[in-house]
Amino acid sequence: MSEHVILVDSLAQWKKDFPDYSVIEVRDYLVDPAWSNRRNLRVLNLCRDTDYHSPGYYASLLAEARGHKVIPSVRTLQDLSRKALYSTELDDLDRRVEKLFRDQPAEITRFEVLVCFGECEAHALRHLGRALFEMFRAPLIKVELKRSKVWHITGIRSVGLKALRRSQEAMFFDAMAGYLRRPWRSARGRRNMRYDLAILIDPDGKFAPSNRRALAQFIRAARAEGIDTELITSRDFGRIAEFDALFIRETTNVNHYTYRFARRAASEGLVVIDDPDSILRCTNKIYLAELLSRHKVATPASVIVSREELDRAEQQLGYPMVLKMPDGAWSTGVFKVKDRAEFEARAEQLFRDSELILAQAYTYTDFDWRVGILNGEVLYVCRYYMSRGHWQIVDHSKGKPREGAFDTLPLDEAPKAVVQTALKAANAIGNGLYGVDLKQTGRKVLVIEVNDNPNIDGGVEDKVAGAALYQRIMREFLRRLEARGR
Repeated sequence: MSEHVILVDSLAQWKKDFPDYSVIEVRDYLVDPAWSNRRNLRVLNLCRDTDYHSPGYYASLLAEARGHKVIPSVRTLQDLSRKALYSTELDDLDRRVEKLFRDQPAEITRFEVLVCFGECEAHALRHLGRALFEMFRAPLIKVELKRSKVWHITGIRSVGLKALRRSQEAMFFDAMAGYLRRPWRSARGRRNMRYDLAILIDPDGKFAPSNRRALAQFIRAARAEGIDTELITSRDFGRIAEFDALFIRETTNVNHYTYRFARRAASEGLVVIDDPDSILRCTNKIYLAELLSRHKVATPASVIVSREELDRAEQQLGYPMVLKMPDGAWSTGVFKVKDRAEFEARAEQLFRDSELILAQAYTYTDFDWRVGILNGEVLYVCRYYMSRGHWQIVDHSKGKPREGAFDTLPLDEAPKAVVQTALKAANAIGNGLYGVDLKQTGRKVLVIEVNDNPNIDGGVEDKVAGAALYQRIMREFLRRLEARGR
């Protein structure tokens, strides 16, 4: 179990009536070699000065080098050191600030807010405080707000214990106690765990890429490799830096918190699957079509369609054709049209949400191939059959989704052309975890799409490999974690 240590400029700052925590002076942490050998430390840096080359800055820097979990991290301190580095993150918050403060009297043109572990004194500012803590994970943040024509954030900085007024101390320690009470790691089996992995899930998600049986297998396989694992949800954004790696087991999208999780985790130096670049490349079908074309990966004939391009699509593809929203998932946002009337009606509907859509020639098959690939190595090969009476493997036309049957093949029984084409498509994306969907008609193999967050369900994709499938994925996490350490 992790221990907590609090760094202060001077022990005199920790008053007699303050809570009984392990508190040390920052200089002792920096120069006493005993701290270098401590493990499983959770460090709260409450130093006043965290500018570059200051003791507070070096405390966070050395904590990371020692493998201690520290807030604020060096990256957070760097992000807060210049407004140019964080100003692009504030657009949404500025809109929230204007809504909160626009009724202030005209003579009030400046305001300061102290955020303590995401909490604020004023109840009305609680959402703002949490959002700031998620963006800039520091124990104490002072936010300056000003009004010109509208209210906006003009400055954010990490501050130390000295910034607290007496009236704010109770709020700060309540917030800190709440933060420290959050689960760090299960004590069971923790002694031999070298790394910490977060698996992001949506407990209420309709289309989770891994069922409970698979999640249990992932946890078991991770622990066998010395990786402690915790299931987290969207509420845990502020805790990302506590982990060494992030495994996203939710359906991803760029305009979704899964992408923000991936981006923040990557910026904090975590090993991330799905990495943000893979999410960007895979979730937009128009981007993917262009990328596969550039890499000469065979796909159905495709046309990128704007409102003025319906004639060209019709001439090049004929009917039936398939129309796709750029960011659909799980067979949603994908429609087959059989004539011009259906084409125009469906295109008009899709253009309400996107300036461009993708049109592809329709290719009939009884099933789609799915090849699971991690870092250029094939994990599994499945056949997903079309839902009964429908042209897709998932039928959304009758309310409740209905899926077709499946079978999973030993790797040596899968058609070589299918596997080789899948590998070529995945390698064009990156070295992450991908599920390549393909159609085969005779000797012709076409890539339909590449999924950055492929299904791995207990009883389906693991039907042949069993526990070895989960072990392979966790060993890849371990390999990347160790490579990062070197």
